[in-house]
Amino acid sequence: MSSTYGTVFKISTFGESHGPGIGVIIDGCPAGLAFDTDFIQQELTRRKPGQSRITTQRREADEFEVLSGVFEGQTQGTPIALLIRNTDQRSKDYGHIAQQFRPSHADYTYQVKYGSRDYRGGGRSSARETAARVAAGAVAKLLLRQQGVQIQAYVSQVGTLKLGKAYTEMNLALAEENAVRCPDPETAERMFQYIDDVRKQGDSVGGVVDCVATGVPVGWGEPVFDKLHAELGKAMLSINAVKGFEYGSGFAGVEQLGSTHNDEFYIEAGAGSEPGRVRTKTNQSGGIQGGISNGEDIYFRTAFKPVATIMQDQDSVDVNGDPVTVSGKGRHDPCVVPRAVPIVEAMAALVLADMYLRNKLARV
Repeated sequence: MSSTYGTVFKISTFGESHGPGIGVIIDGCPAGLAFDTDFIQQELTRRKPGQSRITTQRREADEFEVLSGVFEGQTQGTPIALLIRNTDQRSKDYGHIAQQFRPSHADYTYQVKYGSRDYRGGGRSSARETAARVAAGAVAKLLLRQQGVQIQAYVSQVGTLKLGKAYTEMNLALAEENAVRCPDPETAERMFQYIDDVRKQGDSVGGVVDCVATGVPVGWGEPVFDKLHAELGKAMLSINAVKGFEYGSGFAGVEQLGSTHNDEFYIEAGAGSEPGRVRTKTNQSGGIQGGISNGEDIYFRTAFKPVATIMQDQDSVDVNGDPVTVSGKGRHDPCVVPRAVPIVEAMAALVLADMYLRNKLARV
């Protein structure tokens, strides 16, 4: 089972939803990076369960422990091990599906592939594993900040409710001021009510998370197979419940002609005697050309399906192939996208931190 991502800035996550804890080992982080524990905890708090009535009511503080790699507030260039202990498991909520396969879950595929599975909350396939990614992503963000790179994600769609505004038209910081994490207050309120109505019906709904990375210089990314957008796509599609990824103009670009879709270059006026830098008049490319960053904002969208566990009876089969009725129990998100925002940011940060270090090594 692959639980490792990255080439230079590399992470390996471990643990299960209902085990003693989950965690991550970060290898390749440079020495001398100020290890901001408050910031890392802040990022974990953004993802943790129980934030509002439209999220799972599992109560986890998601406080992390540093086991290695940090001394006197700085990284040492050695593996960093972070542990998040589980404190509010209710494994009895899953006893009824020990022999049953939940529709659209990983139960059946895990059982066939490995011959056994941890049915308690999905075990390794649980979205709880993403807390470890957020912790690692926070460290990656600290590294990227030194390079002037910022990452901001937000909810742009829930079900059929769409934000309908470009990120350049909004103050994205407002996304953190409401439970849905949508930067438009009016749309956020409508989304909240819709998710709450779906929750009351014992159902679930999907949505879209948009993400913008600013300050990425020209040259990050590898040609051919390790293109920057390919790595971003791989990272996003590794997140639980993700069904789609597009960057720049995405699928809408097929409706345009090359004459309108091409991003024309120009020279931006420099400051004083400084030469102006090459810019593009538009950004249909999403900040990436030829798989390499071009200095413009990198933006992409990630689509999440409705959460598979619903509080309604569904037809299925058991491990013996007999028909059964699966009844939804436990504590689950009716819509994953509000809590997915920091996960999307974390995975983007891991990709960009790795590409930064790879580019740095290529220039040595």
